[in-house]
This record gives sequence, structure tokens and C-alpha cells, in this order.
Amino acid sequence: MTAEAAAGERQAAQVRSEVRDWLAGHWSAGKDRRRFTEEVVDAGWARPSWPRDMFGRDLPEELTGVIAEEFTAAGAPVPDITASAIASNAIRDFAESPELRGPVLRKLLTGEYRTCLLYSEPGAGSDLAAVQTRADRDGEEWVVNGQKVWTSGAKTATHGLLAARTNWDVPKRRGITYFLLPMRQDGVEVRPIRQMTGQANFNEVFFTNARVPDSLRISALEDGWRVLQTALAVERMSMGGGIRRSAPREPAADGEPASPVRGAADLVPIAIATGRNSDPVMRQEIARIHALRRIGRWNAERASGEDDMNIATVLKLAMSTVLHGSARIHGQLLGQEAMLVAGGSQAGDDANQEAMWSFINSIGGGSDQIQRNLIAERVLGLPHDPSVDHNIPFSEARKAEAVRRLG
Repeated sequence: MTAEAAAGERQAAQVRSEVRDWLAGHWSAGKDRRRFTEEVVDAGWARPSWPRDMFGRDLPEELTGVIAEEFTAAGAPVPDITASAIASNAIRDFAESPELRGPVLRKLLTGEYRTCLLYSEPGAGSDLAAVQTRADRDGEEWVVNGQKVWTSGAKTATHGLLAARTNWDVPKRRGITYFLLPMRQDGVEVRPIRQMTGQANFNEVFFTNARVPDSLRISALEDGWRVLQTALAVERMSMGGGIRRSAPREPAADGEPASPVRGAADLVPIAIATGRNSDPVMRQEIARIHALRRIGRWNAERASGEDDMNIATVLKLAMSTVLHGSARIHGQLLGQEAMLVAGGSQAGDDANQEAMWSFINSIGGGSDQIQRNLIAERVLGLPHDPSVDHNIPFSEARKAEAVRRLG
């Protein structure tokens, strides 16, 4: 064993001892969960790798799993490091306001504040830099007007991470500012969007003279594009499985709806039940999905704690391949039964729900086509797509309709 490895083991043992002692003094089976969560955050166990002045303990990222193991062993709720991960990471890395870095961050970490992502617009989906929702300064506040669309979790969110146009006379990527906008105010209208699954996880959000204090501005003025890129990396890392789950579940982060992720182990019982487990083609297809998921998990573990856009892009695209492949095999195993829905067959309905939900990972956080472009340009170094509005003032660029109601 190397000296470095030995030092790592000693630190892990020390942290285990500290966690056990802390839990012995703060956790009991009947304790109020909200109060316990607040104590966990204040003690730095929720974000142990973060600085101490931001509710952390300055510990190495790899010790997060050690801490989670001790919480589990004690029967205590494991700190959920995915809760509001995008908002809290953006505040940690970019915000200067004492309000954001103090009480607001604490409420995000404890779950008192819940966020949604106010990015996409009717004319700015894949091209997020073309956002036209505007924020105009009014003293110590900003007045927001415009529309966002495909916003997950907007109905229950207390705040939204808003990318808004604050300068129209510079190129589009240079005139964006990034805010934490309070959602529960008269100037914010949320309208659910009915999906083909029958659910309404997404929403249109309309702003009519909505207000956000300058103290809730996360980015520097007109530096929102840089913050947005880091925030997208965190989102894509989460969608690709690259944010280490501290609890044995797959929660949604920052309003993203949790989608049914079916692994190869779930496909095997279906193959057996349908008599297809001896089919060499089906066996090979299931094994391929199993291999892709395992490779994805290894890559995610290597990338744990990173917010690199290139890694996030690869992980997210790989997860899309797994989800669509799993849904396709599920339908093939059922055969004609996969066409039965709406009460005709529970197995068929499950297969169809999985097929429809698999598109969330292929669209949300940037479509698969966008991810392939990013890999081609940023990873492989291929020429960029031509752009006619990259270096002209956004006020002179051609624009799509800024506000457009779906129904």
C-alpha cells in the first residue's frame, strides 16, 4: 500500500468515527425529519466536500460515500446531494450576494426552497443563447417579462433559475444574466402542458412585470451565459448518472421529472415470462444493455464531483442510448401485447410508458443532436456549425416569436 493510500484510509476511518459520534448525539428513530435535515446541513454533512463557510467540511469528494454508509448503518436519512444541486452549485461557484451564499443556500440545502429551470423559450430551445425573456433594472430590483416553456416542477417550485436578457446591444451570449427568481408572486403564471403519457410534468411559465431583487442575481451582470454552461453541465451530469446518489434512489434534481429507468436485470424476468429467455437475439440485446449500463456507471463514478461539460455531454448521450434501447427491447419481448394500452394490458401500458418517457433524456437538458454537436466540436475538434448571428448585437439578429401559448 502506498503512503497516499494509507493516508486516505486513515482519513476515512477518522471521518467514519466522527460521523458515528455525531449521529449518536443527533439522530433517533422518532426524530422530526425536517429538524434533523437542518442539523445535517448546519454540521456540514450534506455537502462534506464544500468549504466550511458554505455548509461543508472541506473533505475529499470520495468520502461522500463513506458518510452515506454510516448514515445508512445508523438508520438515519441519507443526505440527498441531488436536491437543488444546480441552484446550490451555481451559488457556490458564482454568487457574491451574502443573502444567496448564506440563508438562501441553506434553505436550498434543507429543501425549504425548491427550484425549477427557467431556460427554454418558444424561440430559444436548442439555441439557449437566443433567450428573449427580458429583465430590466428598477432600482434594487429587476422587472421580468416574457415566457419560458417545458419547465419541469414549476407548479411546486418556490424559486426558478432564470436566464434573462439584460442587454440587447451585445452579441447574444454576452447579454444574459442569471437570477434566482421567486415563483410565488402575481407576475408569474404557470400553465401545465399535457404530455402524450397523460401526465403534466412540464409547464409554460409567463412573466408579466414579475420582480426579482438584485440580491438574488447569481451571475455578474451580463455574465449569465458562463453560469448557464456550468449549470447545464450539472444537469446533464445528473441525467447521465454522473452525480453520485447518496441514497439508494433516483430523485429528480431541480424540478426534472424522474423517469422510469429500466435496467437489464428488469428485462430478464420479462424475457422469462414471455418465453423469450432462450432466444439468442434477445439474450444478446439484453446483455448489450447491461454492458452499456455498467460502462455508464463506471464512467459516472470516475466523473463524480465533476462539472465538466464534455464529460456531462458524453454521459447524458450514453444514458439516452440505454433508455431507448431498453424501451425497444421491452416492446420486442412483449410482441403484440406492447400495442395494448389504456387498460387493455398492464404489461403493454408499462412498455409504452417507458418508451414515451425515454424521450425526456433525449430532449431535456439539450437534445441528443445537440450533444452530438458538442462532442464533435469540443471533444473531437471538428469545425463548428456556421453561425450568422454569433458576433452581431442581439437587437439586430433575426428572432423567433418570443411569446407563444401552446393552447
